Amino acid sequence: MTIKKKGIIFFDGDGTLWYPKKTKYQEKPHWIYSSKGTLNDHCSQLMLIPTVLSTLKKLKKLGIITVLLSTHPHPPKEATAIINHKILHFKLNGLFDEIHATREFHASKGEFIVKILKQRGITKNKALMIGDNYRWDYKPARDVGVDALLIESEYMKNDHRGKRIKKTIKQLGDILI
Repeated sequence: MTIKKKGIIFFDGDGTLWYPKKTKYQEKPHWIYSSKGTLNDHCSQLMLIPTVLSTLKKLKKLGIITVLLSTHPHPPKEATAIINHKILHFKLNGLFDEIHATREFHASKGEFIVKILKQRGITKNKALMIGDNYRWDYKPARDVGVDALLIESEYMKNDHRGKRIKKTIKQLGDILI
């Protein structure tokens, strides 16, 4: 797949753009939001995944629209504030055209994708979703007819066993190859 044929790319946050320093791709990144010692200071426990910054900058130079869709358990306004704080913390401000906190049900990202594509007048074949989780990222995009890539990780090997995953990458920078 060549990204040059895409006009818009949707990204997940946790596990796709940043992950916990301690566990990286070994455990699902969501533990950081419920662990006693990390509840009040998520950002200091997270690190930007290598190749993310350079990849996002390259996509912007190519004129590709970038949208962050991150599922979050908090009410929408609070969730958006938390996600925007991470964007500022990792100095990713200006690299996303839109940032949205999606709701805690699997189809939510697919619903956001369809709404954003419609608002922007972009066809589904010009869109791509990149994430690290089959149920929350890959499947919702495929269910609405949008291409998806799944980032390979230790924790996802068991989560999508037996599922049809056509496209995977080892790291975000692989989309530029």
